[in-house]
Amino acid sequence: MNAVAYQTPGSLDRQEALVDVTLDKPSAQGRDLLVEVKAIAVNPVDYKVRQKFPPADGAWRVLGWDAVGTVVETGDDVQGFAVGDDVFYAGSITRQGTNSEFHLVDERIVGKRPTSLSDAEAAALPLTAITACEMLFDRLDVRRPVAGAANAIVIVGGAGGVASIAIQLAKALTDLTVIGTASRPETRQWIEDLGADHVVDHGKPLAQEIADLGIGQPAFVFGTNATDRHLEQIAELIAPQGRFGLIDDPATFDIGVFKQKSVSVHWEFMFTRSMFETADMDEQGNLLSEVAALIDAGRIKTTVSEVRTPINAQNLKDVHAVLESGKARGKIVLEGF
Repeated sequence: MNAVAYQTPGSLDRQEALVDVTLDKPSAQGRDLLVEVKAIAVNPVDYKVRQKFPPADGAWRVLGWDAVGTVVETGDDVQGFAVGDDVFYAGSITRQGTNSEFHLVDERIVGKRPTSLSDAEAAALPLTAITACEMLFDRLDVRRPVAGAANAIVIVGGAGGVASIAIQLAKALTDLTVIGTASRPETRQWIEDLGADHVVDHGKPLAQEIADLGIGQPAFVFGTNATDRHLEQIAELIAPQGRFGLIDDPATFDIGVFKQKSVSVHWEFMFTRSMFETADMDEQGNLLSEVAALIDAGRIKTTVSEVRTPINAQNLKDVHAVLESGKARGKIVLEGF
């Protein structure tokens, strides 16, 4: 089967950074589904793994986690899917990725894809939607109020992939006032179009930007990128006893800035459930089913901003470069081999 892979981690400016290869087609066993991949999305985790992590035993490492496709084979223990089902999912970071024609995935982290979207539109959703849902409802527990705080959430880096779906989920499923941050006209417009109540400029002091809204100190802050740059401002703007969550990887993190306000800090890593095969691993499949229902009901929309074809090494290199620049808006999707 065709795939895109690498053997030596490192920077993108190398011919071998990502390579078109031919690999053996896998077969499904146990609770695995073998999926014929139709479309994939690219996420920051893709380039972060490519930069640092070598494959085991000198083998090829296939990246990619978001995928939409059709089940072509099931393992003997599969319970919820059958050959011919159209599915979407975000995969497991401990296994080979979705940048291949056929891919194995545990059925517990798979959902039936939305019927109202194209393959490319659906591929933009799984990883970001799971991340956003887990942060909003498991980590930050936004349905539990913070006494005396404004019933509001600040989503830092509001035009990124995770933030784009988090804004929509917060508006669709809660009564929170949703504040997104952006610094460019096109990203401000993107956030407004997603339904955010306010957009503020993270190129300016965020605490003052929030104070100028006149709504009080928000109960929740969701940091999606540049947390090390915004940390002190977040500590200043958040309400006492508020809850702060982040998904990026700051080089340093001084949790002490939150002590006086008794702010709780929550890290979200979407792959935790599949990596450790937690007892509630199937919650990710359930989340995707809920997201599909919201999509098909018209309550949220895909966050795809660009579709490229085909799925090959050069196109993936180009998309990795866009993501590494930090200027991506929404999700970039690749379709077809």
